[in-house]
Amino acid sequence: MNGRTDRLTGDPLGDRAPGERADAARNRARVLAAARTLFADGDPRSVTMEDIARAAGVGRATLYRRYPDPASIAQALLDEHERDLQQRMMSGPPPLGPGAPPAERLAAFYAAMVDLLEQHLPLVLGAEVGPARFATGAYGFWRAHVRALLAQAAAPQVDALVDVLLAPLAPDVYQYQREQRRRTPEQIAAALRTLAAGVLDGG
Repeated sequence: MNGRTDRLTGDPLGDRAPGERADAARNRARVLAAARTLFADGDPRSVTMEDIARAAGVGRATLYRRYPDPASIAQALLDEHERDLQQRMMSGPPPLGPGAPPAERLAAFYAAMVDLLEQHLPLVLGAEVGPARFATGAYGFWRAHVRALLAQAAAPQVDALVDVLLAPLAPDVYQYQREQRRRTPEQIAAALRTLAAGVLDGG
């Protein structure tokens, strides 16, 4: 990303397509700003393309030209945060980055994901609930990371375990724990740390 922002909305323009017109970039920034507000202010799963177009002040044809559905808009808003986390996992300091034992890296990954969910839950709910979760590039990245940690630890049934270990990070599960069970992020992260140690340390 090149760090540029739209002067009207403050949204990043770093993913501006080659040859994209200035008015198209402004429309995109308005769409993302409107969608961010809508996802945060109500049930993200009930936001429609018509809601977003109306709030952004653009026609539905303009909206559909770039995004097929609300989930794709939520995913566009999430991308920057997920890319940052992925970079820290690949080349940041341990235990999130390379160099720590598998159990410690898994616990650090869980803590980072709890932080991401806590900060951006409306967006994740808008993008990754139900089967859509498994189709995102981010889920593929998280899955490859956890699978590598399981293999490094010589854990049994790696392919069966990897999705089991990712299941607690489903956004609707996190929402249930926070809103219905009244668990704090720290309590959730601590429980996941216990899970990581139990699986990868053999506890």
